[in-house]
Amino acid sequence: MRLHLIFTLLVIFVITSCSPQPVPQHAIATAHPTATAAGMEILALGGNAFDATVAVSATLAVVEPYSSGVGGGGFWLLHRASDGKQIMIDGREVAPGRAQRDMYLDTQGNVQAQRSMDGALAAGIPGMPAALTHLARHYGKLPLKKSLQPAIRVAREGFPVTAHYQRMAKFRLAVLRTSPAASAIFLHNNAVPPLDHKIIQTDLARTLEALAEKSDAGFYQGDIAQQLVAGVTAAGGIWTVEDLKNYQIKQREPIVFEYRGYRIVSAPPPSSGGVALAQILNMLSQFDKTELEPSQRKHILIESMRRAYRDRAEFLGDPDVVAVPIATLISREHAEDLAATVSFNHATDNKSLMPVAPPPQGNHTTHFSILDKAGNRVAATLSINYPFGSGFVVPGTGVLLNDEMDDFVAKPGVANAYGLVGAQANAIAPGKRMLSSMSPTFVEGKDKIAILGTPGGSRIITMVLHGILGVIDGQSAEQIVAQPRFHHQYLPNVVHYETGAFSPEEAAALQLLGHVLQPVEQPYGNMQVVIWDKQAKTVSAASDPRGEGQALTK
Repeated sequence: MRLHLIFTLLVIFVITSCSPQPVPQHAIATAHPTATAAGMEILALGGNAFDATVAVSATLAVVEPYSSGVGGGGFWLLHRASDGKQIMIDGREVAPGRAQRDMYLDTQGNVQAQRSMDGALAAGIPGMPAALTHLARHYGKLPLKKSLQPAIRVAREGFPVTAHYQRMAKFRLAVLRTSPAASAIFLHNNAVPPLDHKIIQTDLARTLEALAEKSDAGFYQGDIAQQLVAGVTAAGGIWTVEDLKNYQIKQREPIVFEYRGYRIVSAPPPSSGGVALAQILNMLSQFDKTELEPSQRKHILIESMRRAYRDRAEFLGDPDVVAVPIATLISREHAEDLAATVSFNHATDNKSLMPVAPPPQGNHTTHFSILDKAGNRVAATLSINYPFGSGFVVPGTGVLLNDEMDDFVAKPGVANAYGLVGAQANAIAPGKRMLSSMSPTFVEGKDKIAILGTPGGSRIITMVLHGILGVIDGQSAEQIVAQPRFHHQYLPNVVHYETGAFSPEEAAALQLLGHVLQPVEQPYGNMQVVIWDKQAKTVSAASDPRGEGQALTK
């Protein structure tokens, strides 16, 4: 009897000690207040963080057509509290089956950049509908039909045009005008809509309803699929019914590594984010931060960025198609070798590094972070690449297509729209996923958990890097999203920076070392952060002041 009692108490102790620590509040931070409200609505209906993720993703697809959409894709990094499972849902677009390596080159072998950016030929096969279905089916508590209702409602009722919407529409005005369906939805009288004009998307509401009723078959098969293929083909694209029918999401193990006592969990290939972050932070760990002046710390950080982006250009691509040496790239030994080439006396000349062989993406993406009271969490970064993607809406569907084909290397050594170069690992091939910089990330410590990410094309990785360092240094969520940023990506050999990123003394010291500093005309990024302080038993959330998003706890 006594042994039985001891055994029972032992079991209770184990269960209690292993059960997830309760979270005092739900928290959602997204790039648009309507999407944040949609997520909170689903949580209030008894959904979990994964149901809220479906609602937020779909609603952002409606209210941020310049950033994401059901015609695009993304990465959803998940943590399930009940068993600690961590996985990334890869809903990245794939190249159509008729895609060819040189499809964006002219007869002289020169890149025709607009062909991979504007119009139906620029679009990969979308992954978001399949990802939302998978999330609801395998991780959510509510049916997909219920979680999609907020997005369907907003699509039917419309949302008001903001100043940010106007800026994005003006930027892509010419290409939106070339698509009658896009112009009818996103413009007003073929011009940038006035403030508070309502963007109503009846066709998109019907497409979302088909997805809600029939799951992914409602998008990738049947009437919607037929409409998509017919519309793309008529506009010069190369999609087929088989391309849509054969699309599959991938579940991928995240990149996981340690830095200064924290566990970093980030996106694996075909994202370059987790690998690059591991490389940079592993390099930083080779230096004693306490012995460095502020300008020296930033010099080391810039040099670490340079080397990680150089490796990105040569080695990273779709892991299902090319061999990506992840273990080597994120190893301590590789970091030691790279750090040994850093000089404290001068900036590195790129020519001194091993050249990318042969020699030497989405600009307007979106991110959200969610934490529920059960401890489930999601960091998700979604994209259609360039603002308003390809600018082409398939008639009758309301689906704005991505232009993610530009994230492939159209020609090795030639930069894409964001100045990124690449080698054969990221060359175009049928059914292949294009390389991405999207980097949804968790920062896990004994004292706190952070969920973060941002849009920003090639600058995503370094923005997330600044966010990770901010979390570890004890900054608040508000401080992290607001801090000025700087960035280096190997090519071009320039340090881009926001006002305030360097003090006058730091800027002078960096220039003396040989760094070329170039201020950015507009602030960049739109970071969304949630932090659970386990010691203080508080949850905080913040949305980047550069954007128009909203962060709520409840």
